[in-house]
Amino acid sequence: MTDFETEKPLRKISEAFKELAATVNSQSAIVEVASFSRACSLVSPLFGCLGIAFKFAEMDYVAKVRDLADASKLIVTLDALLDRDMEQNTVRKAGSHSRNLLRVKRGLDMVKVLFEQIIVTEGNSLRDPASKAYAQVFAPHHGWAIRKAVAAGMYALPTKAQLLNKLNEDGECLHQ
Repeated sequence: MTDFETEKPLRKISEAFKELAATVNSQSAIVEVASFSRACSLVSPLFGCLGIAFKFAEMDYVAKVRDLADASKLIVTLDALLDRDMEQNTVRKAGSHSRNLLRVKRGLDMVKVLFEQIIVTEGNSLRDPASKAYAQVFAPHHGWAIRKAVAAGMYALPTKAQLLNKLNEDGECLHQ
């Protein structure tokens, strides 16, 4: 895991995704696979900070982001990546770049919903925010056994204060 002693990972993530948003909202709206995977790689440590409940999600997310980063050496844009998989009829194939892109998107959605829930949830527990985020994003795609394992892991989550401390944040970043 990254040493967050002096870093502010949430701010770095915010800046990277603001840049991507500017690209998406520009005239060209062409998103490069390299810049997308680079921004997504900044999110990886967040899963690690959540402990055992999200260990599998962290490993899966990291592997999918790494695949996209590798793909960026041959495929320049996200549109080209998707077009290529559609042409090769591999969109739904496990391990395809487009399927990995979908998995990365779900990881980003999970983090987004988690932090939205952290902001609106009273108290210091992450159990409710994490449970709601998991139920909304990942649970519909997981079988019974994985859902039960994640539910058990929710009891090992750090507190909100512990998470912010691990991220070298004071909480102000959540309200910007």
